[in-house]
Amino acid sequence: MVSAALLMFGLFGMLGTVGWILRRGNNNRMTRLFLVCLLSIALWLVSQLLILFSVSDTQLSVSYLIGNAGICAFSPFWLMFSAEYSETSQKLKRLTAFLPSIAVLMFGCIAANPLHGLYYAKFGKSGIEYGCLFYVFQLLFYVFIISGISLMFVRHSKRSSIVSNQSLLLALAASVPLIINIFTVSGVIKSKIELTPLFFAFSVIMVLIAIQRYGLLNINRMAIRDIIDNIDIAAIIFDADGNVTYKNKSAKSVIPADFTDHSGFIAELSRISGNAADFDSDSAELVVGEERYSLKKSRICNEKGTEIARIVLISNVSEFYELTEAEKKLSLEHERNRIAQEIHDSAGHTFTMISSIAKIMQAELQSKNADSAELLNYASEIDGLSRSGITQLRCSINNLRDDEFMTSVTRAVNTVTAAVRSMKTEICVQGTEDSRFSFCIREIYDTVKETVTNSMRYSGADRLDIIIKFLDDRLELYIFDNGRGCAEIKENNGLRGIRERIEKIGGTVRFSSIEGEGFTTIVKVHGRSGNDKSYNSR
Repeated sequence: MVSAALLMFGLFGMLGTVGWILRRGNNNRMTRLFLVCLLSIALWLVSQLLILFSVSDTQLSVSYLIGNAGICAFSPFWLMFSAEYSETSQKLKRLTAFLPSIAVLMFGCIAANPLHGLYYAKFGKSGIEYGCLFYVFQLLFYVFIISGISLMFVRHSKRSSIVSNQSLLLALAASVPLIINIFTVSGVIKSKIELTPLFFAFSVIMVLIAIQRYGLLNINRMAIRDIIDNIDIAAIIFDADGNVTYKNKSAKSVIPADFTDHSGFIAELSRISGNAADFDSDSAELVVGEERYSLKKSRICNEKGTEIARIVLISNVSEFYELTEAEKKLSLEHERNRIAQEIHDSAGHTFTMISSIAKIMQAELQSKNADSAELLNYASEIDGLSRSGITQLRCSINNLRDDEFMTSVTRAVNTVTAAVRSMKTEICVQGTEDSRFSFCIREIYDTVKETVTNSMRYSGADRLDIIIKFLDDRLELYIFDNGRGCAEIKENNGLRGIRERIEKIGGTVRFSSIEGEGFTTIVKVHGRSGNDKSYNSR
């Protein structure tokens, strides 16, 4: 009864393991091969139970035949599984593809034993004597099983600690029953029942540990481990006692020296950095030569809040520092360009206005009927423009703006034209302005200011007409002067600045001119709702 109970325990354990794998494992070749190995052992255990309760030679023959089916299947499929698990070469895997045929051939010879008597020389309730073919097959079984175990140990010597634990457990699961079988066949151990399948109960425990604790046959866990092992970030895991349980490839690259515990890890960090700083905090920076590393620690706790592990991640952040430095240089260059553009726009406009008023004063003074009150008024305007120019210059340098007039497009345009004295300006507003165009007030103001400045400087115009159209979906701005015009338009700082600022907010700008017929600037900008932030104005 004890033997039957042990056999039942092994059988149910094996079937439970099969169910677990079917539920948790992935449908891949390695899992299927492993399931065949487990089911082969289950057949062997079933045959041993049947042998215990066999009362005739026929029942005994059927029982042994079932057991031999499991034995013939187990060893070849174990070798195939070991080759798949150990990730051997494709050539070796192709060679193992013939093993199922060998298993079928061996089972056929055993089933035909009554015809040749080479496997069992004597068979019956009175006793069993083995023939020469039995020992030949046993030798083949041993070769297959030992070859599989050898592949496991080869993998054990090459791979990470978790995979090594899997390999050791699987090797133990196969080798312990193998050793018992050798002792039983050789007569060292004598028993009324076959002890080998009983020791597969031990194998079941090993397999269950490999499945539950180390994720055997779970491709997701295996893939995650492979990813972690190959990422550029160094990963080191310490247990509750501070001992190293895992290091990925990057960790071995960052810290080549071998260390086995947390204190050794800290000592090695201090050595390679040349700094005896405390690296025991949750985050720190490490400088090794010209490389910079960021060190992060995470603590893993169980349900009771007790720390059971600690994970250390070390990532190379040298590129981040290089990008930060490059960004600083780029920001500085952008700021220089901004100041240059704003000085060109605001200061140039102001000085052009001052020059224009000064010419008017000069002409007034040269006339015989100079009006002193008018001259004083011009002088006051020059003083006001000078003060405004200084304020705008300071604002440009300090990135500040005097935005009191920036409440509407129309008001911003009027602010520019109100300061013009050397030529007549007319503004025509069509449609109704609303909040849809508030985002482009600054851009329209700068555009009008630059255009007016260009007209006063270069065109010789005495009249400037501005049309502002507020349409359903867009704003259109037309600026015409009656100056000398030009045959070819060259976009230097002023015109290029206009185009860049308008296109930045999603608008379009077009310049046109015919020699002798003035210069025209046309700007079109689509309106947007308050929630539309597709573009950002300056």
